[in-house]
Parts: sequence; structure tokens; C-alpha cells
Amino acid sequence: MQQLPHLLVLRNRVLLLLLLSVFAFGIVLFFSSPPPFHSNHINTHQISHPTSQFTLTLHPSSPPTPTPPQILSTTSSPPPFSPYSMARYNFLSFFLLIFFNFLCLSTQSGLNKLIKSSQNHSFSVSLPLTSAPLFQYASSNNKGIFLSSLAAAAAAGSRKQSQNSKTVSPSYNYKSSFKYSMALIVSLPIGTPPQTQSMVLDTGSQLSWIQCHKKAPAPRKPPPTTTFDPSLSSSFSVLPCTHPLCKPRIPDFTLPTTCDQNRLCHYSYFYADGTLAEGNLVREKFTFSSSQSTPPLILGCASESQDEKGILGMNTGRLSFASQAKLQKFSYCVPSRQGQSSNIMPTGSFYLGQNPNSHTFQYISLLTFPQSQRMPNFDPLAYTVGLVGIRVGGKKLNISESVFRPDAGGSGQTMIDSGTQYTFLVEEAYNKVREEVVRVAGPKMKKGYVYGGALDMCFDGSNPMEIGQLLGDMVLEFEKGVQVLINKNRILDNVGDGVHCLGIGRSQSLGIASNIIGNFHQQNLWVEFDLTNRRVGFGTADCTRA
Repeated sequence: MQQLPHLLVLRNRVLLLLLLSVFAFGIVLFFSSPPPFHSNHINTHQISHPTSQFTLTLHPSSPPTPTPPQILSTTSSPPPFSPYSMARYNFLSFFLLIFFNFLCLSTQSGLNKLIKSSQNHSFSVSLPLTSAPLFQYASSNNKGIFLSSLAAAAAAGSRKQSQNSKTVSPSYNYKSSFKYSMALIVSLPIGTPPQTQSMVLDTGSQLSWIQCHKKAPAPRKPPPTTTFDPSLSSSFSVLPCTHPLCKPRIPDFTLPTTCDQNRLCHYSYFYADGTLAEGNLVREKFTFSSSQSTPPLILGCASESQDEKGILGMNTGRLSFASQAKLQKFSYCVPSRQGQSSNIMPTGSFYLGQNPNSHTFQYISLLTFPQSQRMPNFDPLAYTVGLVGIRVGGKKLNISESVFRPDAGGSGQTMIDSGTQYTFLVEEAYNKVREEVVRVAGPKMKKGYVYGGALDMCFDGSNPMEIGQLLGDMVLEFEKGVQVLINKNRILDNVGDGVHCLGIGRSQSLGIASNIIGNFHQQNLWVEFDLTNRRVGFGTADCTRA
């Protein structure tokens, strides 16, 4: 990425040398051309280049009667040169042609090496990724059971999908580890020099934002690295109101922007759970080392939020980190956790670039739909996949495949979202799952209990292993025969106070009409987003050791 400006400089040098060579070639031809055999011969000399289809016409100083130049002629007259002059001319022409070809070949060889080096440019950095309870980000009304990464604008107005230009992308090879509780938290170095910032890895949202606060001076101890101090970074800059992103010709409902009192670009980003992120749009680098960094990316700089962590937006929108950094692929592996009441937060893995385990993955294609199916409930920036069925305890539930596909209004879309904790299904699919759970374990269910306003298939005081044995494994069936198995030992989540709930809720509780596969059902599973080939890969793993 950083070598592309050098390519332009080298290209300009090549063009300059080419022009100088052509000029020198013409000068030599002019001064080396001998007089004709006799003065009464033709007034002009037509010289055909040995390797091209044009004739260069030269005019002698006498006689004074000029002859119009005959440029781009495809015929030529025999040159009336003496044998000695002709030999001198041929020698000089041959020398210049050899020199010019050598120059071109040498320069082209260097250029090819530089281009290949730029295309293969990669870096490898390992940074910690920790977890935090999700209730720090969700609204109090939902008791922190999810961080829905669907912007509220999806239900309020139309959304237009961004088309990313097809350019040569840098090859990233970046690995990070993380601990998992209810959200995937990655720690990234931002700024120059870098300040480590904790961010929620969210494949369902677009804008990345960090907490920005100017730290009070500390004479002895440095301030805690929970927020970003713009004054300490030499690569930090703010977007003014005049920036096209702040005053788009066509309103962008995915990222509402306004001009604040300081003539800076202000953003307001809503999530479906009621969470609001707002601040100023800025440009800043992700600095992985002294020699490896991204170009300045557009981020949100929140200054009023009480949250300590930001969001790493990774959907397909033009302003997501994945799009701005031109990632070819990224992947993560969510480890199995011990429940919300446990203080144990196992470590998982996060890759930018090639995953060494990808040869074991099973891939499904990302789905695209016509514009007519993108309003008002369709999210065109999400990673939409083709879910075709659900099995519980080996039984295929009677759910039509059309339930998992968007209808004319966009309802029914199925997406993979690392920023949402549990899995949510539209009403028809959810009812079928609940019917089966009631059939096999109804007497043991906690009557009249709903956790967080969304999960109502819960069990109180029962042995979760026993309930898991009754329910059996759950399988999500995708296109091409790809299956994701949720082991019976991981089908229930410990929500505290001895209560265990099936990690599936109604989408209606989120105020949306989509099927969302949350991170709870991605445990012990590699999930790779191959952006170049527009596909998603799955691979089973022990993510604590991945």
C-alpha cells in the first residue's frame, strides 16, 4: 500500500527518459544526414524508420524553395546517401535502438519487481482482543442481551448499497487474540504514535468509532488507555462541514451527518436496540508498527458517550473498516464461554488477511437481491446468507425456505452478525423452534419467564446438561449442503440466578424483520468473510487453541 506513490514516480521517470531518448534520436538523425549526391536532386529527403510505418521528411537549407513535410506517409523514396554516410547512419541508429531497448527493458524489469512487491505487501501483527459484558453498549430496556448492529434507519427510510471500486488491494496478514464474554472486543493501535483502543468487532455495522477525550496532564503516571487523545497523534485530522461526506448530494440514511457549531462534521449513528453513537467524523491511521499502517481512514470520534469501548464496523458499507482498508478477507474464531455469571473469559483469534486454516472451511456465497427487495426492511450492507432449514435433535423442522429469504419488502433476510449476541428468527421460524422445544422439554420450562424481553425458552434450577440431552444438537442448514452444528452442550446459555435459556429469540423483540445469526451460535467456529470472492466460510475448531 505504501509503495504505490513510488510506482507513480518511477512511471514518470520512465516517460521522461523515453522523451529524452526520442529527442536525442532526432538530433542525431539531423546532424548525421549527409548531403545528396548532386545538387539538382529532390529538395526533400524521406527517411523511413527501420521498425515503424512512417516516413520522416527532412528539409535541407538550400535551395530556398520549401517542400511541405510528408508526415505519416506509408511509402518512402530510396535515400540518396553515400555509402559512408549510410554506414554511419546505420551504426548510430543501431546503437540508439539498442540503448533505448535496454533502457526500456531495464526499467520495465524494475517496475515489474516493484509492482509485484507492492501487491505482495503484507504485515503480521498480534494484538490482544478481550471481551466485556454487552450491557455496557445496549440500552437498559433490553438489559444488555444484545448489541444489534442494524442501524435504525433501516426501518425509517430507504438505504442504498455502496459500490466499491475494484482496485488492487493490499495483502493483510494480521492476527489478534481476544477474550469472549458477550461481545468480541479487539484492541487496535490507532494514531501516530499508536494508542491502544478497545473496539467491539461488529460485522453488522458500517461506521467505526472510538472514544475521544483529551486526557488531563499527569506529571508522573500516564493516563489509562481507555480513550483516545487526539492531541497526542500527529496523523489525526477532523472533517470540516465542507467535506462531501458531510453534505452529500443524496442523503445517506445509513450515516446521518450535520454541521455543528464549530463548523465540523457531526454524525449520529443509531442502533436497533436504542443505542446512540454520536460525535465528529475524523481521519486517523491504524498504526500496526513504525513501518506498517493503514492510510487515514474516516472514523467517528465520540466525546459524550460514557462507554469505554468503540465499534469496529466491518460490514460491506463504503465507510466500514473492511472497505476503507481494502481488506481481501478477515476471520474470527469465537471460543466457548462459561455463561454471564462466570468471570472466566476464554481467548479467541482474529485474522485480517489469509487464515492458515482456510483450507478446511466450507464456503457459501453471499446473496444479492434486486433493488426492489431493499426497502424498507432490507439491509443491503449486511452479510446475507442462504439459510435453508433448521434441525433440532435430528428432526428437520417444517419451515419453508422462503421464511429465510427476503420478501418484496425485505423482510426475512438472514445475516451473520458478530455484534449481536443471540440468534433471532422471524415469527414463523421462531414458532416452529419453540413448538419443538415445548414438545420435548416443555414440563421443565420456566413458566412466564422472559429474559431481557427476548428469550422465553428458559429453564430454572434444572441441570443444563440434562436439558441439552433432551433437546439434542441443533443444526443450521445452508445452501450447498453446508451445515453449522450447535452442540447440545452449548445450546443453552447461563443467564444468571440458576436460569438457562435457549439462545434464540424473536426478531420482533428487536423491532426488525430479519433472521440474525449471533455470536452465541458461532462458538468454536471459524467464520471467514472472503470479500474478494463474496463468500463466507465456516470451520469447526477449538477456538481457545486456534
